[in-house]
Amino acid sequence: MFVFRKEDLPADPGFPAELDKLGYFITSEDKIRKISDPEQEFQFKINRNPRWNDLQREAMNECIRKIVLSRLRNLGLVTLRLPLISGPSKPHVPIMVSRNLTTASRIILVFGEPVQDLGIWAYRTVGTEGINTGSAVDFARTILNPDESSTTTNGTNGNSTNPLPSQKGGVALVLANTGQLVFHCESGRAMTLTSWSSLPRVSAVDPSPVMTDRNRIPGNGNWQEHVNSVFDGIFAARGQLVGHGAKIDVIGSAEGGLGAIRYLAKNWTSWRQYISAICLTNPLHKRDIDLFKLDDEEQSPGSFAAFMASRCRAYLLSHHPLGFPLNDEKVHGCNCYSSGEELNGECVMPKAWPSMLQWLNLAYDHPEYCEKQLVVMHVGAGAPNGVDGD
Repeated sequence: MFVFRKEDLPADPGFPAELDKLGYFITSEDKIRKISDPEQEFQFKINRNPRWNDLQREAMNECIRKIVLSRLRNLGLVTLRLPLISGPSKPHVPIMVSRNLTTASRIILVFGEPVQDLGIWAYRTVGTEGINTGSAVDFARTILNPDESSTTTNGTNGNSTNPLPSQKGGVALVLANTGQLVFHCESGRAMTLTSWSSLPRVSAVDPSPVMTDRNRIPGNGNWQEHVNSVFDGIFAARGQLVGHGAKIDVIGSAEGGLGAIRYLAKNWTSWRQYISAICLTNPLHKRDIDLFKLDDEEQSPGSFAAFMASRCRAYLLSHHPLGFPLNDEKVHGCNCYSSGEELNGECVMPKAWPSMLQWLNLAYDHPEYCEKQLVVMHVGAGAPNGVDGD
């Protein structure tokens, strides 16, 4: 049998996590482009061996992460470790919170997708439209520094085109981290499964490092546990980490939104008075499965199902323009609208968040506000959905 000696195996490739050494720079439009060809975006495939391509992409992603986290810190966000009792060298997951968390009367809580890093909406959008657009930077600036922000969207359905949040009593921001839930002991940091698979190996053909219990973060072993940890560890500490009467706007993307819905459905009695409204992108929950005891609670004004119907919106993949009503209420239990994104679920948030903030502002400023039931009907054979009422 033919066997390669270890010294004959191809060495694991390495790429520096520095833009210029990777051959890229940031343009005046905040886009990452090639130094050799300023019109060209990031080139993923540089080798026939997937390992080379994956590691180069991870090096680029690390550059983006450093830039995004630096910009978020400059906007006033700080890192908070979960569990709260963990030290910097102990297994923990970082989240980002604004400095006014304990004093704000309104808190916007964001649960992203498990496949993304902290503060990143979509690397795909970062590459095509810009760093701030594909990350939470523009979003955070609009919330925390509204004087520096301007109108960024054209709303629909009669909404104002101004996404700036209501500043009554101050607005805080919490960016949860459903993606980086594996702790790498050697580097002392949490990472996504994608980053874990990009860790150095003995050779280019060796498998990824084996995960053990040492890599598990207590209370944050998966995205659902992390959602529970954020609510129970931070927001349940009324009068300590958050104000006694602070209202919470929940934004959830894909599994992040599913985790929030499942948690609140199970614990609605305890959280009913604190949740102002909910916005979801690419929702994964099902009305008849995740909204517990729906048939029994539907008639109760205080039920979670009733809250979802009146104080929740979802933005879905659709070829229709942003804000176009969709006929998915019976699936998700809330009014559904087009995100303006047709193909990639991860790209919904970058396109829809200004419209989401507009509606969350409306709901917060008017506690008695309730969503009107949409009646969507087909007009003509093969014609797009039309709206009979909103």
